[in-house]
Amino acid sequence: MDAKLTLKLDKYVIDKAKEYASSHQRSLSRLIESYLKSLVDDSSDESNNDAEITPFVKSMSTGVNVPSDLDFKTLYRNHLIEKYK
Repeated sequence: MDAKLTLKLDKYVIDKAKEYASSHQRSLSRLIESYLKSLVDDSSDESNNDAEITPFVKSMSTGVNVPSDLDFKTLYRNHLIEKYK
C-alpha cells in the first residue's frame, strides 16, 4: 500500500536529486523509497540490489569514527571548565 509523504528540503538538493533520478531513468520517489528501505531493511545488503546509495548521499557522511567508550559528559564538563576559567 502506497502512502504520501511530504518533505521539506533545500531547493538545491531537490534540483540535484531530480537531475540524478532523471539521468538514471528513475523517479525521485522511487529513489527516496529505495534509500529509506535500505536503511530499515536488515537484509537489504543481500536481497535488494535495486537500492543504490548515491554519491551525493555518501558525501554527506562525516567520516569521523567515534570510539564506543567515549565519555561525552566528561568531555563536555572539561570543555565548560576551560571555557569559564
